[in-house]
Amino acid sequence: MAGVRSVRRRYGDILELHGGGPSTLNGLVFGFLEEDHGEESPESRFGSGAGEDYDYGEEEEEESCDVEESKAFWEEQIKLLQGTICRTNSVESKIRQATKEALKETVMMISQCACLRSTVGGVCRNCLRREVCNRLINIGYDCAICKSKWRSSSSIPSGEHTYLEVVDRSSSKRREMRVVIELNFRAEFEMARASEDYNRLISRLPEVFVGKAERLGALIKILCSAAKKCMKEKNMHLGPWRKHKYMQAKWLGTCERSTPAPLTVGYSGRPAKPKASMLTFDLLEAMSMPGLRPTAVEVV
Repeated sequence: MAGVRSVRRRYGDILELHGGGPSTLNGLVFGFLEEDHGEESPESRFGSGAGEDYDYGEEEEEESCDVEESKAFWEEQIKLLQGTICRTNSVESKIRQATKEALKETVMMISQCACLRSTVGGVCRNCLRREVCNRLINIGYDCAICKSKWRSSSSIPSGEHTYLEVVDRSSSKRREMRVVIELNFRAEFEMARASEDYNRLISRLPEVFVGKAERLGALIKILCSAAKKCMKEKNMHLGPWRKHKYMQAKWLGTCERSTPAPLTVGYSGRPAKPKASMLTFDLLEAMSMPGLRPTAVEVV
């Protein structure tokens, strides 16, 4: 039979974004591409004698080169990622330690969210962000909740994101240093259908990121390049919310700073401990022991 049937090719891209954040985009994105070449002879498509002198060794050599190239790429990305994360200055280290202590204290003390939402672990992300911000403010840091918003363009959709920021003005260079605090950093780069190489790279990210904006920008560049490579190797389309420009808009674009209001009394979910003084100590102690009479205290 002369000629061959036209081949219809369909490419389906299934992308899923990690849920929970302010900028969550859920759903499936499908792409279809149809081609119709009509009937044509093998000679017109492949030339005369097609397949007779085909060199299969050349194809195997190309596949081997692709594997080596991919391996070298991922090894390089891991080195770049580790080098960027390890580099830090004294200001970043101090804020990182303060944030770590604030998170630890918050998790230990809070048993019920201020917004009364039912959450795993007793506190939602918004209340956790507010509590950490307040604790950093109380120990002297210029910390604020930042909310970034950006409009849609030809390459990325619109969105918004919330994170913490500390502005340090103690530098001798008389230049403000922006230190970004992202409490859910690793999850921002996780992908549902990522390759093993990409997941191995992401696993090296800290769960909580604390670092200056310039360091964050370098990490975004590395991770977005890795995401693009991952999708290319899996023959999948890279979602617009995974692109470099979109990720930059989250933390490095224009934002509104705000200071959270103090949390309501009883936020910890435990009864408030009465304050003792020189005049009330004996009375409070006696009241806590049934059957004992209060001891008189002379006021001088």
